[in-house]
Amino acid sequence: MARRRFFVPGIRRGTAELTGPDAEHLVRVLRVEPGQLFEISDNQNAYLAQIETARKSSVVFRITEPLPPPESGVQITLLPALFKFDSFEWMLEKATELGIVGLQPFEAVRSDRGLARAAEKRVVRWRKIALEASQQSRRLHLPEVHSPIPFSQVLHREAELHLLLDEDAGAPPILSVLPSKRSPQARVAVLSGPEGGWIDEERHAAHQAGWKSCSLGGTILRAETAAISAFAILRAAWSWSLSKPAD
Repeated sequence: MARRRFFVPGIRRGTAELTGPDAEHLVRVLRVEPGQLFEISDNQNAYLAQIETARKSSVVFRITEPLPPPESGVQITLLPALFKFDSFEWMLEKATELGIVGLQPFEAVRSDRGLARAAEKRVVRWRKIALEASQQSRRLHLPEVHSPIPFSQVLHREAELHLLLDEDAGAPPILSVLPSKRSPQARVAVLSGPEGGWIDEERHAAHQAGWKSCSLGGTILRAETAAISAFAILRAAWSWSLSKPAD
């Protein structure tokens, strides 16, 4: 049975201490005892570790052995327009489970008014959601979750491939805009719009900045569905491409 993984702030002299809510969960809910084994990560490497002490809101682990790192893959950053927080947070949770390396929200013209200002107070909560989803999915690294920025700034995100999820009928299918030769660790940025869709000025500005419009099909998807669908397609496309035997 797979062991649950916990993220620790650091490892020193072969030990790591977990405090706060996660430690309380281990002690009060899981009722851990010294000697039990868990997986831990310091956001750099993963280890198998044995609980040395468990008291109230402090759990100390002793490293027993390093764990092999997972195969690195395509590095996808999701840049979603802000939309209703309950749906936005569901998207963040699922995108984290799927393996995004970062999330950079922004305010689009059709984002509900006031979301950007309210979002500043939600970033801590979003990072906690990303942490819990990372532990559940046993990730090695936590995704970077950033505070919202204006649309004009989000267009300058560095990546090797910039994709704009576009509901416009003329947008080509997402698979058709992917490079035929795909680097195993390519950096891909995915720009997804608000619930009301892009306005023409936003679409034009993105194209001018080098973003490629692409479609997920003939139906209109909810903002959170589009983002998750695109991410799953990209991960599958890269995995399939890299698993093909050489010609």
